[in-house]
Amino acid sequence: MIKAPLRFPSNARAWLTGASVVGLVAAGATIHGLHTHEDNGVSAAELEAPTLAQALALTGDEPATTGALLLDFVEPEAGEGGSEAAIAELVATLGLPVEPAGVYSEGEHLYRVHGTPESLALVQATLEGNALVEGMEPELIYSVIAPQAVDGWVARPNSEGDADATPARRQRFEPNDEKFHLQWHMEMIRSPEAWAVTRGQGVTVAVIDTGVAWRDADGAKQVPDLAGTEFRDGKSFVHGLPDGLDDHLHGTHVAGTIAQTTDNGIGVTGVAFDSTIMPLKVLSADGRGSVADIANAIRFAADQGAEVINMSLGGPLPSRIMAKAIEYANDKGTTVVCAAGNESKSRVGYPAGSKGAIAVAAVDAVGKRTWYSNWGKKLDISAPGGDTRADRNGDGHPDGVLQNTIQLQDPTRNDYMWLQGTSMASPHAAGVAALIVARGVTNPAEVERILKETAVHPNNVEWDKEYGAGVIDAAAAVDAATSDYQPERLALGGLLGLLGLALTGAGSLGAATVAARRRRLRDGVGLVVGAGLAAGAIGMTPLAYGLAGSLGGVAAVGSPLWLSALLPLVLVLSLLGVKPLRGLLAGVSLGYAALLLHGALVLPTLIDGLPGGACVDRFWLGLNAAIAFWLAQRVFRLLRK
Repeated sequence: MIKAPLRFPSNARAWLTGASVVGLVAAGATIHGLHTHEDNGVSAAELEAPTLAQALALTGDEPATTGALLLDFVEPEAGEGGSEAAIAELVATLGLPVEPAGVYSEGEHLYRVHGTPESLALVQATLEGNALVEGMEPELIYSVIAPQAVDGWVARPNSEGDADATPARRQRFEPNDEKFHLQWHMEMIRSPEAWAVTRGQGVTVAVIDTGVAWRDADGAKQVPDLAGTEFRDGKSFVHGLPDGLDDHLHGTHVAGTIAQTTDNGIGVTGVAFDSTIMPLKVLSADGRGSVADIANAIRFAADQGAEVINMSLGGPLPSRIMAKAIEYANDKGTTVVCAAGNESKSRVGYPAGSKGAIAVAAVDAVGKRTWYSNWGKKLDISAPGGDTRADRNGDGHPDGVLQNTIQLQDPTRNDYMWLQGTSMASPHAAGVAALIVARGVTNPAEVERILKETAVHPNNVEWDKEYGAGVIDAAAAVDAATSDYQPERLALGGLLGLLGLALTGAGSLGAATVAARRRRLRDGVGLVVGAGLAAGAIGMTPLAYGLAGSLGGVAAVGSPLWLSALLPLVLVLSLLGVKPLRGLLAGVSLGYAALLLHGALVLPTLIDGLPGGACVDRFWLGLNAAIAFWLAQRVFRLLRK
């Protein structure tokens, strides 16, 4: 006589399932805690926007504001209160010229108000504390981060104590670009060693700047050493050349550091030369532009799928509107890299000082902080920025960063130029960020963590105000992007393999139970159930590895809908009536539950685009894993009837 199999009470089974899910997700959070880092930037919610009087009081060669006031209203459709009619009524009562502030003004309810300083100050005072107003600030002007004027450069040999401290060399990719030997900055961050592993293929980097000389147009010509570089979605947010073209020189030089065409027998190299550049022009020919245009470009880049943004621009005053745009980009899975500023001050400028932005200081050819670079408590990392006053490496040329760009404000001519600045340091870091993303780590917080943890600090400390976490190391960062998650990725294969064996056994047990109950052997049922369960679980392995980015550095397909219980739910609802497929449905559901639980462990390589940060991402993955597991349980019960 065959006894009935041992069964847990239904409530106990539910509690056991829930406890297992919570336990695994908690374990994932514990493991992920080993990778955490501190972001010293200021969030949009914490930021105190400057007043119009503060902006007007700034002295300098150029005004710090357009003279307009930016009004950021609540978004009713996002549940922030108010209504479209109430906002329109309030705008109408201002009695001043009001216009939308850019392409995202409708969704963000961002408006530009014109008037005299006195009338705008009255508007600020009147709207202070109004429930419909999320924020008010003067429309600041940011600019290219240009260093102080220098008297020229002098040849100066290495001094004592400046010995090369670069780690021992390993396998390298040696490009044939004729001027590569003059790019001391590429050697400093160990780009050739990183190129032996990855060159950034498949990653888009948005260059938000003066534009890029990326194609021929009326009054403009592509610079020769960008002819082999991939570009897409060029767009201008200011008056001047269209389609993200450069009429200054700054943006083209910056883009070259990220992705100059490499190994083409001419010119120089770029850090992530197989990446794609998205040229977004927000600064005019004089190198200046408004925060509203820059914020619009940030949102555009994130919406168009740029994985990395570089902004070698800024100013001394913060902008809440720009801080919100950076947080928006982070939530979309976009890493934002910014220059720290060139005022030789002990505080980082903006937008580099915003939360979610990686602030980059500049070092010279021997790895020392440059005379012009900003520093301070909001600094994250350092990178080569150069010093055109000196020849510390004795190569007979100034120690600037060498790239191909247009002549100043002449888009029809080009040259190879040594420039200096944190503007030059930032794209080095953005390029290394692109290499990290190309290895499958797409979460911006994890990209920043890897940049910091692999940086080489000249003072052998974890962090200080002079250098942040230290000078970036492309080779170490690329290695970490793979090795940091390799245990979890290997564990996924083992997990799914064991799951497949277990489910095969479960399927056989189910078939045996059916045979015993009905007093006849059903080989067909056993085969379908056992093979279906195993195939369903093991069949998740290629998908899981693709999503985890372990197949040759394939980036994650991180849609929250795709990384949910939606697929097994649709399959179960559609095919549950087909009895021979129920074993397969149970296997697919269990396999997907394993995938989602693994995603909670290896969050940075899986999910992006879900607002709310890592805690929300983990909750989403854990909850959907529980749903997928429940689906598998329900289907398996039908198999036993």
